Amino acid sequence: MKAILRNLGYRTVLLAVGGGLALAGGALALGPPSPAPVSNSESKPAVTRGPVMYSFAPVVQKVSPSVVKVFTSKKGATETFSIGPGFGEPGFGWFFGDPREGRGLQRNFRSPREHGVGSGVIVDKEGYILTNQHVVDGADTVKVSLQDGREFTAKVVGTDPKTDVAVLKVEAKDLPAIQTADSDQIQVGDVVLAIGNPFGIGQTVTMGMVSAKGRGNMGLDYEDFIQTDAAINPGNSGGALVDAEGRLIGINTAILSRSGGNQGIGFAIPINLARYVKDSLVKDGRVSRGYLGVVIQDLNPALAKEFQLNDRQGVLVSDVTADGPAGRAGMKSGDVVIEFNHKPVQNSRQLKLEVAQTKPGKTVPVKFLRQGAAKNLEVTLRALPGEERQAKTHYSDREDTGTLEGVAVSDLDSRTRQQMEIPAQIRGVLVTDVAPDSAAYEAGLKSGDVIQEINRQPVKSADEAVRLTEHAKDKTTLLRVWSQGNSHYVVVDEGQAG
Repeated sequence: MKAILRNLGYRTVLLAVGGGLALAGGALALGPPSPAPVSNSESKPAVTRGPVMYSFAPVVQKVSPSVVKVFTSKKGATETFSIGPGFGEPGFGWFFGDPREGRGLQRNFRSPREHGVGSGVIVDKEGYILTNQHVVDGADTVKVSLQDGREFTAKVVGTDPKTDVAVLKVEAKDLPAIQTADSDQIQVGDVVLAIGNPFGIGQTVTMGMVSAKGRGNMGLDYEDFIQTDAAINPGNSGGALVDAEGRLIGINTAILSRSGGNQGIGFAIPINLARYVKDSLVKDGRVSRGYLGVVIQDLNPALAKEFQLNDRQGVLVSDVTADGPAGRAGMKSGDVVIEFNHKPVQNSRQLKLEVAQTKPGKTVPVKFLRQGAAKNLEVTLRALPGEERQAKTHYSDREDTGTLEGVAVSDLDSRTRQQMEIPAQIRGVLVTDVAPDSAAYEAGLKSGDVIQEINRQPVKSADEAVRLTEHAKDKTTLLRVWSQGNSHYVVVDEGQAG
């Protein structure tokens, strides 16, 4: 059977859990856990080799508070369906139009609000959280839950679909930020732990090892995945991949699977790449990528022979943009780039990543071969043409300060009372429509209910109901509602929708 690459976007509707997939694996740990305090130092390698240990409990205890659950919700899709003509049953036209006129009627139907669940990692004590772009894609509500039980509404600082990285921000101080390592220093065979929220059941830890480095061909523009034999399942997407000392080396993202569940081939975005994206989004609101202005291709044995190369290291320049940075510096088609910014170039994917992670305007040394002879150039990179602003503003930044979104009401008159069998002593406004994707719908409000009070204030008209929900101090509304012969209270919390 053909293996299917599944991106971690596991979503369902209503209260079912969904989300992405997380990385983990299985093996004995190498190296005791470090007692060093949490910091973002990258001076040490990703993994310290040492004696075998038989419990990762100290590592897990240190890392777990930094990994959060991410809950999202978004409006359901709107579909249009038609009611055809010719229905002659008495009373049918009262609901669906007048069949005597020979016309059908179109109705719009909005499916219930969609919910998703994934994971995230606190990377800054001031509240910045890394997760995957596909976890929060399209969401109008994002919430995070910490291990200690605290919950926050998160702002989406920005997303980068080209790397599948998203940055969230919560308003809190002194959060348990994770320590990071230099992901360039990891080696195949290093022991790793994956921590996330599979299937929404709660924080889970799995163990494995680095199976490969520099994986690509996953459908993203910029890829440098860490492969691991992690036990990956829906909901782990955006979770932490850490080394044996509990330092973050990657953000769990995808799996290769025939069934959709774990089959031992998982992928994580290296933290070095994720950190670059995060810093750009926080500072600039978009990801600034360098531009070299060349078309490149990998070398095969035949090309290596034709270009007088002893091995296949480097990438072949097949075309140069005349007015691009490389062209202006003197590079030509047929050149073979073997170093970029003092780093050896292995293949075209790696060079593309190195260029993209170099700030526009920076001058970098480039070493290349021309007809077998080594040459050097200084190239000043420009901004990648056509880069669009990727930051997305969270719903909480909208100017609308009202509540009871998605609820329509009308005045009570004698005809309405008779049709709906509402007693004369009941005062208030009639609920005529409740959007299925609204917080009011989730709270139980429905068409035919009568809103008697809003935040303990009696309601006499539809205009008054609108006024009482405008410019609210928060997103919580207390309603007293008459329904099916009884009155009861309902709390509609649009801050908790989803």
